[in-house]
Amino acid sequence: MSEQGDASAEGAKFALQRIYVKDISFESPKAPDCFRGQWKPKINLELNSSHSDLDANLFEVVLQVTVTASSDEDAVLYLAEVQQAGIFMIEGLEADALKKTLGSFCPNVLFPYARQAIDGLVTNGSFPALMLAPVNFDAIYDHAIKQAQTDPKQTH
Repeated sequence: MSEQGDASAEGAKFALQRIYVKDISFESPKAPDCFRGQWKPKINLELNSSHSDLDANLFEVVLQVTVTASSDEDAVLYLAEVQQAGIFMIEGLEADALKKTLGSFCPNVLFPYARQAIDGLVTNGSFPALMLAPVNFDAIYDHAIKQAQTDPKQTH
């Protein structure tokens, strides 16, 4: 699927309208003491995405990325969070294909921007650079769908 043009379904259209930061934050509750010791943090990454209808065939998708670095004593060294959002025009897709596009393809488009924002927050906080590895949003989406089918209380 290209950023503009035909999608997987005949006659389907996809166009990226805008990418923006919806919310961003950084906390370093143990600074400056955390700079004194050896740097061996435990890194925890959380990813969540959501979407909302803006207009006919126009959708906002928000990818929330939260990174927490903790010491051996489980003290939070830093917490970086970004809500990277985009507005997407999508038309001509069946309901299941639209859900997958909003839940997998769109977050995949947003992730490099969120990764860059997180890295900037961390380095501006005077911590070593943190370049997050690529994420397989297709697998995450498929896993969420399977979980929702086996446990109807789960949402995706």
